[in-house]
Amino acid sequence: MVVHDLSRHPDHSIVAIENGHVSGRKVGDGASHVVIEQLQSQDSDPADHLAYLTRTPDGKTLKSSSIYIRNSRGKVSAILSINYDISKLLMVENAVSELISVQSPSQTEPEKIVNISSLLDDLIAQSVALVGKPVALMTKDDKVRAIRFLNDSGAFLVTKSGDKVAKYFGISKYTLYSYIDIKSKQTGGKEET
Repeated sequence: MVVHDLSRHPDHSIVAIENGHVSGRKVGDGASHVVIEQLQSQDSDPADHLAYLTRTPDGKTLKSSSIYIRNSRGKVSAILSINYDISKLLMVENAVSELISVQSPSQTEPEKIVNISSLLDDLIAQSVALVGKPVALMTKDDKVRAIRFLNDSGAFLVTKSGDKVAKYFGISKYTLYSYIDIKSKQTGGKEET
């Protein structure tokens, strides 16, 4: 069981954890995908995520549920996640299939539990895959598209992510922020002139 406080910085959102050996995390560790998604979207009425699969960096498969906790004003202020290690149960899946089944049959790959820097690396890799060419061959428009994806995915909530992204794409931080600013100047899918 882990509790993420959404008022804290994403790098240190875990404020309580029991049996941290299950997911390999501890108090003071950073946000998961579910937390980053909520911080980015600021969804006022998110649906709890129940019975989905996650995978730890050391290869354990967990059955997880994330529940949104609201404060007295009804605003989402924390996320409670419960993780159960089903790795051994998967070896005997036929005998206990009902116990380990998930509600979402369309999920083919378990989500990964990663540390915050790995999450940023994953998002950068996804942005490059979205563009479909290596950074060395990207045009300015390609880089703007990749950086828009990173911004929309909440990558810049991670401490010092601007430095890492700018270095990765071979641009200055000023250029990085101007690329982010291009998005905010758009209306109806076209840039203002």
